[in-house]
Amino acid sequence: MIKEIQLRVNLTEEKQEDILLYKASKQLGVSKEEISAVKVLRKSIDARKRDIIFNYKVAVYLGEKPSDNPAYTFDYKDVSNAKEVHIIGFGPAGMYAALRCIELGYKPIVLERGKNVQDRRRDLKAINQEHFVNEDSNYCFGEGGAGTYSDGKLYTRSLKRGDVRRIFENLVYHGATDQILVDAHPHIGTNKLPKIIQNIRENIIKYGGEVHFEARVVDFIIKDNKLKAIQLQSGKELSVNAVILATGHSSRDIYDLLHKKDIALKAKSFAMGVRVEHPQEIIDSIQYHCSGKRDELLPAAAYSLVHQVNERGVYSFCMCPGGFIVPAATANGEVVVNGMSPSKRNNRFANSGIVVEINIEKDLFKYDKFGPLKGLEYQKDLEKLAFNAGGRSQVAPAQRLVDFVEGKISPTLNDTSYQPGLKSAPLHSLLPKLIGSRLRKGFAAFGDKMHGYYTNEANIVGVESRTSSPVNIPRKENLEHPQIEGLFPCGEGGGYAGGIISAAMDGERCAEAVIAKF
Repeated sequence: MIKEIQLRVNLTEEKQEDILLYKASKQLGVSKEEISAVKVLRKSIDARKRDIIFNYKVAVYLGEKPSDNPAYTFDYKDVSNAKEVHIIGFGPAGMYAALRCIELGYKPIVLERGKNVQDRRRDLKAINQEHFVNEDSNYCFGEGGAGTYSDGKLYTRSLKRGDVRRIFENLVYHGATDQILVDAHPHIGTNKLPKIIQNIRENIIKYGGEVHFEARVVDFIIKDNKLKAIQLQSGKELSVNAVILATGHSSRDIYDLLHKKDIALKAKSFAMGVRVEHPQEIIDSIQYHCSGKRDELLPAAAYSLVHQVNERGVYSFCMCPGGFIVPAATANGEVVVNGMSPSKRNNRFANSGIVVEINIEKDLFKYDKFGPLKGLEYQKDLEKLAFNAGGRSQVAPAQRLVDFVEGKISPTLNDTSYQPGLKSAPLHSLLPKLIGSRLRKGFAAFGDKMHGYYTNEANIVGVESRTSSPVNIPRKENLEHPQIEGLFPCGEGGGYAGGIISAAMDGERCAEAVIAKF
């Protein structure tokens, strides 16, 4: 017999051996000897009160043992000589599309503009140390996509889009710890993701798929509204049956290409703002009601904040406890910041995007001349502004938090995790009123919600501009573009995902849609 129950364990009890066994036996009214195993299904932390509680959902096995067989199996087939499906982009959407093709007996041919995870490291080093951006290999482009070197947070609200558990189990199959199956807010870490992604690539190749790096697509060959071929930057032309377009939210050249070819696009609402960086101890003290260092059993504390200002949401995005701020530009002449955390989340800073909703219909009248690309052009202008304010390198403009809200220049800045460095700048006056004024009110409100958050010990760093795509590539119910037969927009780049898991689920769906059409 298996019984699923909820258990609550306080911080003192959490340190006791076999506490779950003891609590399960007491709650079920059975002896500990009658229980053959207690398996944790879900774990979360409730730190709303001073007495911190660990919430467990567990399966208690009575008179039987847990099965060693995995809940999911992945039946990969040899597709060496199978019908081909071309996939542009090797982020989460592209990877999972390729894996699903193999399961269904089709051969994926992946074309990735960037480099593999190992070679990509040198280009990231060049951004941080030499302030040079390789436009095909950076924090956004390359094997694994933007998530590879910017955290690997797996939390998603997209529970209706597909089988979330299946996506997690597949990550475990390829080397992730099974802890991600348990944690309420699972996280792999930017130090561990590259090996998992390498395993996925090697598995695709093992079963007959192909993965090509430094293979940038520069043109689509279309006849009678049907996609016939794709052209690479090298000049090579590839005939195609169908293309899954999984290029991510920063592939601006793809949006430009589609627009020039009069292929339907839509402007899409998105969000922009800044990164805020606190010492992790401040966030720990607020969230865990402690002074000094947090208890060793507690992870680096995170937070989630939202406030309405003048009919627009101001909210935290991609919060990175114990993490780093990284330069996420995809071209020289722009500054973009993002956040990441290693698996242990043991850096001394906490950072988060704090962003403002941009309503594409109401907020960007001055950019209407750009049509469906108006949000993209607005993004570009703010990234150029940050580049100039930082001194025309990857040094980022920054300001102390209270100074920003009060409209004061910061004569000095706090220490930071951002390797290229910070330069004091009047972000309160540089940011457009649409964003800056709302951020200032939002930060003040966040200080009321989290006492100690509103402090000059925090820096704000500009700009956080790549939260999601400002462009939508439309598709029909069968996930195919309404105008171009054989083109299947996918993941974040198409405007159909908002993170690793939702992108992966959309990749699987697109693979299934392509194959259903065949």
